[in-house]
Amino acid sequence: MSPDRVAVVHGNETLTYRMLHERATRVAHALTALGVGGGDRIAYLGPNEPAFLETLFGTGMIGGIFVPLNTRLAPPELAYILADSGTKVLVHAPSHAERAAALQVPRVLDRETYERLLAEAPTTPVDEPVDEDDVALVMYTSGTTGRPKGAALSHANIHWNTVNLLIDVDLAGDEVTLVNAPMFHVAALNQTVLPTLLKGGRVVLDSFDPVRTLATIAHHRVTYLFGVPAMFQAVAATPEWRDADLSSVRTMICGGAPVPGRVTTTYQERGMVFLQGYGLTESSPSALFLRAAESDRVGSAGTPCFFTDVRIVDADGEDVRPGEPGEVILRGPNVMTGYWGKPDETAAVLSPDGWLRTGDVAVADEEGFLYIRDRIKDVIISGGENIYPAEVEDVLHRHPAVTDCAVIGVADERWGEVGRAIVVAKEKVTPEELLTFLDGQIARYKIPRSVVFADTLPRTASGKLRKSTLREDFGENT
Repeated sequence: MSPDRVAVVHGNETLTYRMLHERATRVAHALTALGVGGGDRIAYLGPNEPAFLETLFGTGMIGGIFVPLNTRLAPPELAYILADSGTKVLVHAPSHAERAAALQVPRVLDRETYERLLAEAPTTPVDEPVDEDDVALVMYTSGTTGRPKGAALSHANIHWNTVNLLIDVDLAGDEVTLVNAPMFHVAALNQTVLPTLLKGGRVVLDSFDPVRTLATIAHHRVTYLFGVPAMFQAVAATPEWRDADLSSVRTMICGGAPVPGRVTTTYQERGMVFLQGYGLTESSPSALFLRAAESDRVGSAGTPCFFTDVRIVDADGEDVRPGEPGEVILRGPNVMTGYWGKPDETAAVLSPDGWLRTGDVAVADEEGFLYIRDRIKDVIISGGENIYPAEVEDVLHRHPAVTDCAVIGVADERWGEVGRAIVVAKEKVTPEELLTFLDGQIARYKIPRSVVFADTLPRTASGKLRKSTLREDFGENT
């Protein structure tokens, strides 16, 4: 439809749709020549760059399954994913050559070999038929608890997720989308890259740097971008934020972790259309979305996406009333086919009639807007009362001295468990000042009993707090 439009920008490199299609076709032929066929897994290890997308689309053309790898993982972790997925070919970027050399895969393509194979490959059309329920991607969850599991996403899952996104966000054919969240993250790939390319827009690939983000927006006249809360916080904390030219931006969406209210209002005060959603790798990821007309409901993750059903249920699977917390469960054509090669783990979260247990706690108001409270496993039970750390963290974020924070539970003889806040402060502040700040804003039983300070907080590549690491480092009740 638009072969001469620019599809991808990466540094000084520009690919039109014609060029992207040709290179993906060459990838398809090269993989076929290596003996790879329908259903085989092809992995990619590297930063956001055109070769990632070329390999993704080339893999799709032959009916293969693409496995994007988290670049922050150590070799043993990568080795586990490659073995678990049964990957036949690993394509890697020059920046990850040393790490790739330590991995055991039947065939590894470094950049020199990759380019040589593409140069030798023909450009005759390749279009291996696939069923809509065939797996297209295996995206491994961040593994904050135990080994990561591969969410098997079908062609239909990705299709319906894209439709959900395009109903909620009015992407246009002239969209310029900044993609600096890693594309191995389901939201970066499925909520920004694929919908933009489907509309004939332009994706600008980069890695995340808060100052460079502002410069890139101004230089490329970026109209659309996604980020996790920590990314948006970092951008707004730069000295350049105050005078940054953001006039081209039409839409920002935030997700991947509970969004502190202060993050939302910071961008809204600059006149930005700052939207947020909720989803997970297992739902491709669309589930809930807070649309532009509703963005004044700070703190809400919104209402269900059009083609996704959402319920909040108690331990017996019964719907709870508005205002009562329960587990979020989802059903829809965007929900994964299951965990790759793990039928027992799949059965534990996916019911026979298609409802996915998310493990997240939420409450709904009378109008059906959902508010995500926390992961079930992160809930602190203190004296029989449930404390949701994300709720406390949201209020702590409002203190001017707090750059970042997390709340965990620590053992207590009287209450069983009490909260402890771990705070990254940008200026001098005492624990007493922070606890006094919370008093009157949340119930007293929710206020942490102690505060400790840290230089940084451990996060996954997708921006989620590593609560297990925080419990190991700060969980002793001293």
